Amino acid sequence: MEVLRELGLFGQLIPTEYGGLGLTATKYARVSEATSCDGAIAMTLAAHEALGLKGILLVGTEKQKAKYLPRLAKGEEVAAFCLTEPSSGSDAASVQSSARLSDDKQTFYLNGSKIWITNGGIADVFTVFAKTEIINEQGEKEKRVTAFIVEREFGGVTSGPPQDKLGVRGSNTCEVHFNNTPVPAENVLGEVGHGFKVAMKILSSSRYSTGAAGAGILKKLIGLTAEHAISRTQFGKKLYQFGLIQEKFARMAMITYAMESMSYLTAGLMDMFEEPDMSLEAAVVKIFSSEGCWWCVNECLQIVGAMGYSKDNVFERYWRDTRVMMLFEGTNEILRQYVGLAGLQYAGKQHRSHIKRLRDPWNNVGLILTEKFKKRMGNWKPWLMLRLGDHLHPELAQEADGLEMIILRFKNSVQDVLKKHGDEIINEQLDVKRVADIVVDIYAMTACLGRASRAICIGLRNHDHEMMLCKTFCREARKRIDNNLAMLALDKCENGDDNIRQIAETMIKNKGYAAEHPLTRNW
Repeated sequence: MEVLRELGLFGQLIPTEYGGLGLTATKYARVSEATSCDGAIAMTLAAHEALGLKGILLVGTEKQKAKYLPRLAKGEEVAAFCLTEPSSGSDAASVQSSARLSDDKQTFYLNGSKIWITNGGIADVFTVFAKTEIINEQGEKEKRVTAFIVEREFGGVTSGPPQDKLGVRGSNTCEVHFNNTPVPAENVLGEVGHGFKVAMKILSSSRYSTGAAGAGILKKLIGLTAEHAISRTQFGKKLYQFGLIQEKFARMAMITYAMESMSYLTAGLMDMFEEPDMSLEAAVVKIFSSEGCWWCVNECLQIVGAMGYSKDNVFERYWRDTRVMMLFEGTNEILRQYVGLAGLQYAGKQHRSHIKRLRDPWNNVGLILTEKFKKRMGNWKPWLMLRLGDHLHPELAQEADGLEMIILRFKNSVQDVLKKHGDEIINEQLDVKRVADIVVDIYAMTACLGRASRAICIGLRNHDHEMMLCKTFCREARKRIDNNLAMLALDKCENGDDNIRQIAETMIKNKGYAAEHPLTRNW
């Protein structure tokens, strides 16, 4: 911890006027590549900076910033983010912790318990979310979430023993309890009753770095795996000479290239604007990178075989450490619903009247026939109006046209989904997931194409390798997108969604696996 303090790593995102390094999003992502190679260090720093103190940076008053940021930047104090409770996990708005305002309006008294709090046992400053009573727009009393800056020194703050976790075991994770903790009213973070928005803003602002962190892990692990494949001989051949092993290396390289490209594209866009809303892109990066990193670590372990299963080597530790990436800062299931529904909501608003007419075919026969003709012609040979190839190296013209065709087909598919489900789309999670998966692949293709084009245009070393990575990734992404578009075009009974629902309902009814054992007799 002392070395981290000396390097200034506790203040990477804190502006220089408060004693921090003032790193841009791009520089922060670059540092994340290095720190991610030790899961405990990465988790401790992320919980402190990307979560614990991020609310003060984003919505804190000047007085709050001047009071807390200098000490947090130097690592003299450590921060933690207290949101999750026993009864509220992904549903952040359902927290039960409460904060009662005193009669003199000067102090809130905080009560409640938080679980799975990284840095919870070592933190001095906490960002805590609790329900407070407010007067709503109708003049009625209502309880809404409010964010607070809480110091351990306020009193009434206790921490439980460290959790015995599967991975990232070197970081401190525990329960934190608040018992009539007095919090000055001036320590409200943002506005009273607006805590849910603060929480979402904090979480959304940090997810983009998952790609850079995952790439840092994979570069190290792929290097170790390559050394093994080069030195290991089986059946008279080196391990790397077998086709199945070559396939694993190629896919790991493509996934790493894509997650790295997505992360730095997003970071670059964040650096270009004053207060960018990159929540959707950051969620996309987190979904792809967390799942890609887990898959690649698993493949590395598979290549090295039993040696990777031993605690004498780093493979099993990375395998355990990376599993949490699909859980923290919003589970991937929640994020897929967010990405899909956010996009569908925007499309619905943009095309509200058009979709309303499509859902009333008897009174809009001409429109329906026109749409069918346009789609048939478009699917046969879409009109490419974006001319994406004009902005890329000529070597990538085919991939650019393929991306634009996908975007045009996706536009038609979104209209069909909204026409089919209307407002009930919020309950059609499997279709929403397909929409989100298409968005993830489109963004990944976009990032890879831009990066590969830059590499060949400026003559980077191994640019031909990058070109091959990009082309192959785009080809496989298009296959996934084609499949998802085809499934979206089908009804529930045709794409298997009804079967999935019925199987799950039977399992829940039987409280688990419901099929009889294959040796069971009925006589």
